[in-house]
Amino acid sequence: MNEEIHDDDAPVQEARLWQGNGWTARVIKNEDDDGWAVAMYKDGESEPALVGPWTMGRDKKNPKPLDISAFHTLVKTASEVIRRHEQQLHAQLHKSTVVSTAEGELKVTLDIVPDEDNPYALLSAFDQMGERVAQVRVRPDFKLSPSSASTWVENEFRAPR
Repeated sequence: MNEEIHDDDAPVQEARLWQGNGWTARVIKNEDDDGWAVAMYKDGESEPALVGPWTMGRDKKNPKPLDISAFHTLVKTASEVIRRHEQQLHAQLHKSTVVSTAEGELKVTLDIVPDEDNPYALLSAFDQMGERVAQVRVRPDFKLSPSSASTWVENEFRAPR
């Protein structure tokens, strides 16, 4: 019984296609010129996380083949691009400031909920122990600033208009 064993989970390692570590690198023709590009796809995603120029081979017509070193560098770079994008999105959706009151400092946060049909934001106040002392629903375009946070606190946490 000499059956050939085929492992569907084995990484693909071809000159223009590499897969592994949750990523696929695909060398493609650059639509803008005569050169080549490499597109990095995270498993399960239909859009590439990164597309960049790829080096020509020695014949100056075909792309340089992918190799393990290049693949690892591409994975690292694409992972960093995704991480920065997630940080930027988080920063857009979550803001905070500090307000001084007679009772001490309050941390005021704005958390935007980007619901497609009904986006909104939650304006919250936390005491120095991290306990939430107030929360109201506000418009998603509410501008959190030290001034708007102070006004909200001074108005006894009533929802801003």
